[in-house]
Amino acid sequence: MESLWQAKRPSGGADPFQPGATYDAIVVGAGLTGLATAVLLSRAGLSVTVLEARFAGAGTTGASTAKLSLLQGTVLSGIREHCSQEVVDAYVQGNLEGQSWLLRYLEERDVPVQRRDAYTYTEAESGRARLEKEAEAARSAGVEASWCGPDIGLPFPVAAALALPGQAQFNPMEVIEALASDLRSRGGRIVEGVRVRDASAGALATVHTSQGENRAQQVILATGIPILDRGLYFAKVEPSRSYVVAHRIDAGTGALPQGMYLSIDQPARSLRTVPLDGQELLLVGGNGHPVGQQLSELGQLKDLDIWTRRHFPGAELAGQWSAQDYRSANMVPFVGQLPRGGGNIHVATGYNKWGMANAIAAALQLSANILGGNIAWTQALSQRATTPADLVAGAKINSRVAGKLVEGWKRSLLGEAGKGAAQDAGGVFGEERTPPAEGQGLVLREGLRPVAVSTIGGATCRVSGICTHLGGVLSWNDAEKSWDCPLHGSRFSPAGEVLEGPATQDLAAIDSATGTGGD
Repeated sequence: MESLWQAKRPSGGADPFQPGATYDAIVVGAGLTGLATAVLLSRAGLSVTVLEARFAGAGTTGASTAKLSLLQGTVLSGIREHCSQEVVDAYVQGNLEGQSWLLRYLEERDVPVQRRDAYTYTEAESGRARLEKEAEAARSAGVEASWCGPDIGLPFPVAAALALPGQAQFNPMEVIEALASDLRSRGGRIVEGVRVRDASAGALATVHTSQGENRAQQVILATGIPILDRGLYFAKVEPSRSYVVAHRIDAGTGALPQGMYLSIDQPARSLRTVPLDGQELLLVGGNGHPVGQQLSELGQLKDLDIWTRRHFPGAELAGQWSAQDYRSANMVPFVGQLPRGGGNIHVATGYNKWGMANAIAAALQLSANILGGNIAWTQALSQRATTPADLVAGAKINSRVAGKLVEGWKRSLLGEAGKGAAQDAGGVFGEERTPPAEGQGLVLREGLRPVAVSTIGGATCRVSGICTHLGGVLSWNDAEKSWDCPLHGSRFSPAGEVLEGPATQDLAAIDSATGTGGD
């Protein structure tokens, strides 16, 4: 599925890959972080190329609800539980600078922006205490969020709410378009359809891709989660998928809510409007969960649709999609040099679903590190200490990962029921078993090997059912029609191509006649 934003992709086409070329900087990933970093470096006169496996804005940026806000649910109180006040202040300062930079940039580039008040709310009286903690954390860091009455423009009762005026929303693909055009005007290049497999440190870092090698003085991994395991970021962040539905609302049934809203209840609900083709649509998001650990992703979309129709009678579904985000154990992004990366490979990850301001903050920090700049707030973020609370949160994430690894292989070997359940294929697939129904996928067992089988567009694909990253048994995503890894969030197409995540190698095709891997 593609978001409403991604229906229109950046113009200008893609630049050809040049095997053996050397640049001052190579940015891996053409989302908001990657393109903003590339623009900042090109402004300083560096030769920059961006390598993107799919198309610019194909990842989280293009699927985001694109709220640019300093009021971020309960993020600030969450950080405060793990970190010092200095880190909370630095996080807010970085987000404030990111927000200010992006708003100035969009104004200069004539990109439409809607200024909106942001609200964090709870429908339950029991949620008031959490809001009080967030209000205190916000005030202590200089964010002037205020209490507001129960009438915040929503068609259902609200027990308590915080408001922050003057925040912003936009179409994220229009931002990608502006950055891409700006970068190319400065001599930068954007190469699409090239998968980066690895990067080797050295005086000149070598970037290994699906089409050859490039070299650069600096390499920036802006891929959602770093594709290199040297920093063990796959064990430091938790991948999650969340969902968005877009609806047309009959003007006769009531006014659309005019703010940007986020509940702290479970399941969470995110609301905003979007102007599109002369009409105003309502976006409702939520139902987040760890990747590959939901019985039916399609069911989560249906649940959002039902919820929207219940509160907005006459709502007509106009689009639906999902997105992937990464949360660090202490809720603060990781931005800086990759450990054991030779000092010239850099990463940014762990935005915790608040990528608009955090992406620009990361771009400012990365470009300052590379160009020798000095931004005060970056020091507290990059040098924060690991606390006992961080260790506990990280241990919980990794214990779930270990449990899913064991569970997946247990199902595969024993044929136990479960999502994408492994079953005894009884020999050669297709001779003794009917292919999955259209749009469905199933993990079968052939000997001791899990095989992922799906049927899309009438074609049945058989690929390895084992993630190429760290060997997790895959599960079928019935909304995105993809194979998802419940360990660290790698995702693959039905034919086995990597879509996202720390994995960089495709799944091996399995020959239906011989049961062996194909070429």
